[in-house]
Amino acid sequence: MIGAVVQALRPKQWTKNLLVFIGVLFSQHLGESALLLRAAGGFLAFSLLAGSVYVLNDLLDIEADRQHPKKRLRPIASGALPIPVAWAMLPVLVVAVGALSWWLGTSFMVVAALYLINNFAYSHWLKHHVVLDVMMIAFGFVLRAIAGVAVLWPVSPGTQISPWLLVCTFFGALFLAVSKRRRELVNAGKQASAQRAVLQLYKPELLDLMLSVSAATTLMAYALYTIWPTTVAKFGTEAMLYTVPFVAYGVFRYLHLVNVSEASEDPSQVLLTDHPIQITVVLFLVTSAWVLYFRH
Repeated sequence: MIGAVVQALRPKQWTKNLLVFIGVLFSQHLGESALLLRAAGGFLAFSLLAGSVYVLNDLLDIEADRQHPKKRLRPIASGALPIPVAWAMLPVLVVAVGALSWWLGTSFMVVAALYLINNFAYSHWLKHHVVLDVMMIAFGFVLRAIAGVAVLWPVSPGTQISPWLLVCTFFGALFLAVSKRRRELVNAGKQASAQRAVLQLYKPELLDLMLSVSAATTLMAYALYTIWPTTVAKFGTEAMLYTVPFVAYGVFRYLHLVNVSEASEDPSQVLLTDHPIQITVVLFLVTSAWVLYFRH
């Protein structure tokens, strides 16, 4: 039973919440243990909050999941986790997140509440609306990025949210969400509408166009961010430009995987299993740390 409970929270998906650390990294406070601890608390809070959303989605989508070759193995769909137990988990998770959010401050609590509202709306309505569904997924990532800054405000009130952080996060997440839909459409074949209703509203041509636009916008936005006068003034260097090739390779590698790998239906699984993507992420982080902390 415990194993089924943990599995229902989908800990492999928690890699998405590493975005909460982006605030402490790019605000150049990574060496301050108090702020790093708060970022870790934010990561845990969002992981538990996301876990509650996954449980809720699995409860609402139980019949559709049972038609999916992989999702039918999830604890709730397979019956390993009884439905009453799954429903009982939700208030416990919300209380735990509430306690962490209270410690992290009012601003973080507001962002966490917005994330929960966004996902509630997605689960009950927006996931059935073409284009809006992937935009709401992207908005969830933007809220994670904002939360990464909000956790710092009670002890570092001067920390600001860069508009470029929001733009790059939104379009990067939109690219991943559209990639997921494109691969789901291919993997599901004729069973697409049974596995996810909104897939019947998407056409491959539309998704391919959305992929091209979101990928190009992500690359352009990040490249502009690295050389924007405000960025150069803040970091005292244009050297963040050196990280652009890693972002470009990551985007193009993922586009390749969307076309050749069934696993690209799950972005978190790609991060955990694709070695070129993993190496690219490490090189990006190491180069960014060098520019932000050691180059001066």
